[in-house]
Amino acid sequence: MTDSINSNDQRHLPTLTDAGLQATANVFSYNEYNEAIEGSVAVERALTIYLDKREIVTLMTLGNHPELLILGWLRNQRLVQNIEDVQSIQVDWETEAVAITTHHGIEDLDGKLSHKTVTTGCGQGTVFGNLMDDIDNLKMQQPVVKQSAIYDLLQSLNEYNEVYKNAGAVHGCALCSIDSKQSGVEGGIEQFIEDVGRHNAVDAIAGYMWLNNLSGEDKIFYTTGRLTSEMVIKVALMRIPVLLSRSGITRMGLDIAEKVGVTLIARAKGRHFQIYHGHEKIDFDAMPATKAIKSQKSSRSSS
Repeated sequence: MTDSINSNDQRHLPTLTDAGLQATANVFSYNEYNEAIEGSVAVERALTIYLDKREIVTLMTLGNHPELLILGWLRNQRLVQNIEDVQSIQVDWETEAVAITTHHGIEDLDGKLSHKTVTTGCGQGTVFGNLMDDIDNLKMQQPVVKQSAIYDLLQSLNEYNEVYKNAGAVHGCALCSIDSKQSGVEGGIEQFIEDVGRHNAVDAIAGYMWLNNLSGEDKIFYTTGRLTSEMVIKVALMRIPVLLSRSGITRMGLDIAEKVGVTLIARAKGRHFQIYHGHEKIDFDAMPATKAIKSQKSSRSSS
């Protein structure tokens, strides 16, 4: 899994297995006419994390990107600050376990594990430590994003969601370029990952960024899931200034976005979206024609 790393990256990276599994399985179901239909379902797997031989938590995952998931989980839990402190990540599906080995252990691991929050993530995610500790002094620099760029990304994202299209029951997250046309990345989508819970998918994206030493300042984070406090916090800690969702938001998610300066765009599908924070940073260069026609008719009737 390390062959995608920038050749100029001189960091001492951990040894990783390559244990990704098929995300779907073929099954038969019966419709309302008692007809047998062959189709796909998402495969949900348990993966228990052992950190320096200590059992920490069990995640439920598709298992298609387990090493990236565990890397991102370590980072987003703030258990490891430097990727070079991780010696290896070994996934073994026969035992449904992943062994994380660090070079020097985790300082005050008991203290970090003592505060546990069960989040609203699908399947219920778990966050260790105080969710707000690392964002109290964080303030994002909000970039200007073109409306046309949002539409371009939404169009490109239609080509993804492979597991969802085949089986449903999953969420997808994507790391995208703010200027999709000049990014040099096809469709502006740098990485797209699906999992049974959005918290897993965002962790896997975080792992991908950490492994490849990618900055988040020029990125948009897309998710099919709702924008909760956990999602906004994780994206802010990844230094990504724009959060785009197909779903809705929570009040706490909005409060945190306002606090740290994350542009929050939700209910984005087709040519519709709602900006809950940072609308002044959107360049409305591609307003749908129907709205312009309605405005013209309104002005004529009033005159």
